[in-house]
Amino acid sequence: MIQSSDAPERSEELRAAARHFGRRRFLTVTGAAAALAFATGLPAAGAAAAAELDGRRVAEDPFTLGVASGDPLPGSVLLWTRLAPRPFEPDGGLPAHRITVHWELAHDGRFTRVVRRGRATAHPEFGHTVHVEAEHLDPGRTFFYRFRVGDWTSPVGRTRTAPAPWARNTALTLAAVSCQAYHDGYFTAYGHLAREDVDVVFHLGDYLYEYAVDATGGARAYTDRTLPAVFDRETLTLDDYRLRYALYKTDPDLRAAHAAHPFVVTWDDHETENNYAGGIPENSVPPEEFLLRRAAAYRAYWEHQPLRAPQRPQGPDMRLYRRLSFGRLAQFDILDTRQYRSDQAYGDGWKVPGPESENPARTLTGATQERWLLDGWRRSRARWNVLPQQVVFAERRDRPTPDFLLSMDSWDGYPASRQRILAGAEAAGVENLMVLTGDVHVGYGLDIKADFRDPASRTVGTEIVATSISSGRNGAERPANHARLHQANPHLRFYDGRRGYVTVALGEDGARADFRTVPYVTTPGAPVATAASFVTEAGDPGLKPA
Repeated sequence: MIQSSDAPERSEELRAAARHFGRRRFLTVTGAAAALAFATGLPAAGAAAAAELDGRRVAEDPFTLGVASGDPLPGSVLLWTRLAPRPFEPDGGLPAHRITVHWELAHDGRFTRVVRRGRATAHPEFGHTVHVEAEHLDPGRTFFYRFRVGDWTSPVGRTRTAPAPWARNTALTLAAVSCQAYHDGYFTAYGHLAREDVDVVFHLGDYLYEYAVDATGGARAYTDRTLPAVFDRETLTLDDYRLRYALYKTDPDLRAAHAAHPFVVTWDDHETENNYAGGIPENSVPPEEFLLRRAAAYRAYWEHQPLRAPQRPQGPDMRLYRRLSFGRLAQFDILDTRQYRSDQAYGDGWKVPGPESENPARTLTGATQERWLLDGWRRSRARWNVLPQQVVFAERRDRPTPDFLLSMDSWDGYPASRQRILAGAEAAGVENLMVLTGDVHVGYGLDIKADFRDPASRTVGTEIVATSISSGRNGAERPANHARLHQANPHLRFYDGRRGYVTVALGEDGARADFRTVPYVTTPGAPVATAASFVTEAGDPGLKPA
């Protein structure tokens, strides 16, 4: 962990809030929610509610962080914005007043055919963020949306509803992205993604990083601006996380991608703290102190993402796993492999597998989420069952010799959990299983085997790993372990270490994955190219060069 000089003072704020309730009471949902309210405040009603500010008194553009949409359903979509005329100030440059925000949804970008309009309240307790569930919409249709406050109008966003549940749709194109460390480079890939023709974007985790960002933006090496000192420290408090989201969302390429496509998001570790496992932190701090930090991180995540009301956290708990369907073509079961997992075996890192990691009681998803997933597969009638999640699912040995190591933070550290998932898919009759993954800052194409110890065993699914947007800086087409990893893992079909994203076109007969990469991110303006393309046929899992 990287800490700045004022980190001890801010850690004491967390400890004081945790001590106020005590560990026994804190480790309950009501106690945790009360602790978060004690530390940060929640919107009140009636006479206790925050005073209202007339939008005409907002003197500066409040839409500096852009707009976003997400979680498309057949008849609705979630619209998001945050009011922050001065995004690098803890309150976004606004007083602690609620503000009425007007929104519109139209069939065209000029808003000559408005189909829905309404009002929403931007509460100061939620950082003046707005979550609008626009409902009663036609399925499978493109819409345009915008927000207004006083004389200010937001940028226009474009979104899309999902097809009707019974629709026999024959095509869907998605993009998968992950890992965007601001201090490691520019979000150039997002600028290219904004111009792609995709129906939906899946963000697979590490939307932000908790690490300090210096005055020049780290590897961005700014010469035309100086970032405030509030970013040059690790995130611990709610204000810290809110400010970090504001920094990230000032990036024009990220704003463009959000405005162009609906996003479906899930987190990994860095939205809270590196490699935490459930309620267990990376560092040795009291559990109640970490859970208060987790509560702040989860709340800031919900505030700044296009997520619906059921995902709003209660204290340090947030139900992020959920299911979306796109007609009869695809069912997406979005996982959370961070909040409920067992602690990493053998102290984390790359280790020799053994009795601790192979303990059947270990879980990456938690029992409740695992049952939810398998039950959903049993009821699925979709052609493709897609699993957007965080860490590498297929086995990934680091060397082709018997003394190989496995990552204890990935599914390799939880092989019994992985086997239960694969057995559940087989029992449910899932024929076209596709796993979407982030986390590792490289692009992989992997065949999922029934038994990874036997290269000749049946291929039961396909894993597409999206490289990072910027994390890891520029990367290389062939990292130093490129040949060794291919030799150690015969089911590895593709490996590229550059930055970018992946698009996947799903059809009735098959799917095509295009790995899109940029050559550099430490300076802006890099072009994008397709590094490789693969197909997998419906009913015949496994990747083949396109």
